[in-house]
This record gives sequence, C-alpha cells and structure tokens, in this order.
Amino acid sequence: MIRLVVDSSADLMQEELEACNISLVPLQVTIGNQSYYDGVDLFRDEFYELLTTSTEFPKTSQPSPQDFVEIFEKAKEQGDTLLCILLSSALSGTYQSAVLAKSIVEYDGIYLIDSLSATVGTRMLVEAAKGMVAAENNITEIVEYLEEMKKHIKILAAVDTLEYLCRGGRVSKTAAAIGEMASLKPLITVSAEGKVEVVGKRPGTQRAISFLMKKLAEYELHEAYPLYSLFTYGTSNCEKLEAKLIKENYQIKKRQQIGPTIGTHVGPEAFGICFVEKF
Repeated sequence: MIRLVVDSSADLMQEELEACNISLVPLQVTIGNQSYYDGVDLFRDEFYELLTTSTEFPKTSQPSPQDFVEIFEKAKEQGDTLLCILLSSALSGTYQSAVLAKSIVEYDGIYLIDSLSATVGTRMLVEAAKGMVAAENNITEIVEYLEEMKKHIKILAAVDTLEYLCRGGRVSKTAAAIGEMASLKPLITVSAEGKVEVVGKRPGTQRAISFLMKKLAEYELHEAYPLYSLFTYGTSNCEKLEAKLIKENYQIKKRQQIGPTIGTHVGPEAFGICFVEKF
C-alpha cells in the first residue's frame, strides 16, 4: 500500500488529511514563549491574529528526524510504501530531517520528494500523487512524474507590506520605510532552486496585479491543473486579482489561504497565484 506523508507547509486541512489517510509532520511556530504545532494546535486565522498583534516576531522550526522516524518505523512494520512530499530544502531543513530519519530506519520503502516549492506548490504535487495512487500507478511511475512536475510549478505573489520581510531580516529598515512611503509592493516567486526571490516592486495593488498578470501570460498553462489563487489574511487583494483572472478567462480551481510557515514572512494581505506550466 502506498501512503502519503506531508509537512504542514503544504497547507492541507485536517479533514483533507483524514479523508485521504495522509500523515502530517508539522513544523513548529514559536511566538514569544509559546510554541505551537502548525495545523495541529495553531490554525491560520488564529496565527494571523497573533502575527498582527504580537510584539514578538514568530519563528518557525523544522520537524526533528524523530518526528519522521515514528511514521517511518510504523510503515516498515506494516510493509507500506511511503511517499513523502516536503517543503523546499532551500527554505527549511524539513527535507534533511526526513533524509536522516530514513537512514536511521533503514527501510527502502520510503521515497522522499523535495518539492522545491511551498504551500500550494507542494499541495499540487500531493494532489497529483493522490490521483496516481488511486489509478494504481506504481511508486516508480509516481516518483518520476512528480520529479518532472515539480520543475514546472510556479508561484507568483505580491506582498502588501514590507514590514514582515523587514522583521524577518529580508529587507533593511531603511528600505522598508521607503517602501511604505512609496506604497511599493514586493513581487516574489519561488525559483527553480526552491528559493524565494524578489522579482520586482510596483507602487500600489493594481500595478502589482498587472505585473502578476503579465508574468502569468508568459506561460502556457497545463490544462490538467487549474491555477490556485493565494492569500494570507484578508481577501480583498486576492479578490481583485481573481476578477482580473476571470476577465482574462483563466480557470481558478480554488482560493487557498497560506499557513503560518510562509505567512510568517509575507504577512497579512499578501496575495498571488500558483500554477503548473505545460510539460
């Protein structure tokens, strides 16, 4: 039996995990002296309330190898095949924890996918894997497909404010102050190496949306994977983007809220899209 394992950065809801018998390995979020497990005892709206009101900047930490070992050992005992689809190794040590856990358990029935993506990018790999498992593809076929698919998953997003990037050390205080005065919105993507990169800045929401639409038009989208719209906390900017997408005849599968792992660094009112280019 092939079973899936994901970390909490994939932003799958508890009911989705339970319905598909997917095992969750949560990342930890610490705010002040309080630590939480993402998606277990800290949920999205609660997290963003804390993010916007706390004087303490949240910190995220990867699962330990032992968190994976417990799941891996159970699979070994039962003779199950595990397919783990995990947050980009360039953004977190989660994948490396899983690699170490696999070496500890010494079981060949564990397959690890470094998504080189995050949030919905990882989710789309999980959804593809679910479909292939249901279609009774073998594990080699599934892994080969996902390794190819992940090269073609794209995330484009606009950050509403530079405050959280500044608090996380991504931009200087001076740059953040100038950006706020000019209403500059950083535009980000996840690179082929799985890193977050700033690809531009635009003054105001409408120009940021125009930039995202222009970038999207550069790609031929895969017909099997309708795009997702993304938001953190507050949907107004996302709704404006969706209106533009609908006007341009793009099919939107779902509006997806970004969870604490990525939301820590982009803050409320961030918005964007995730899609798969044709391959």
